[in-house]
Amino acid sequence: MKRIVIAAALVAMGAAAYAQAPAGPPPMPPYMLRPLAPEGDRLKSGRDGKTLFEAQCGYCHLAGGMGTNLLTKQQMMAGNPPEKGLLSNRDDLTRDYVKSVVRMGKGAMPQQTKVDLTDAELDAVAVYLGKAD
Repeated sequence: MKRIVIAAALVAMGAAAYAQAPAGPPPMPPYMLRPLAPEGDRLKSGRDGKTLFEAQCGYCHLAGGMGTNLLTKQQMMAGNPPEKGLLSNRDDLTRDYVKSVVRMGKGAMPQQTKVDLTDAELDAVAVYLGKAD
């Protein structure tokens, strides 16, 4: 009898939660809302590093992305706050380090070719992330 009462209570709680659920699809995570890559000559220098980072690297490195999740775990294990898992919040990265990791890859991150991110685009992203310079 006790099991039936518990089961009935769980069913009632589930029905109440379902009834309170908002209508429509759940919101998309930030990494899926990244901007489109900027138009123009990809070989030209002086492009916006933040926009390029969000468009080209955001799928993994914006909030909710695989790279951010892995980096957040690493940062927390090192005693840093979870916000340091977002590369845009880091102040310990140099431009040369960013370029090296992008071209060579690191851990689960594959190397990015000059087709993925041109040298001019990588320079702009490195300026945006390389706050330790």
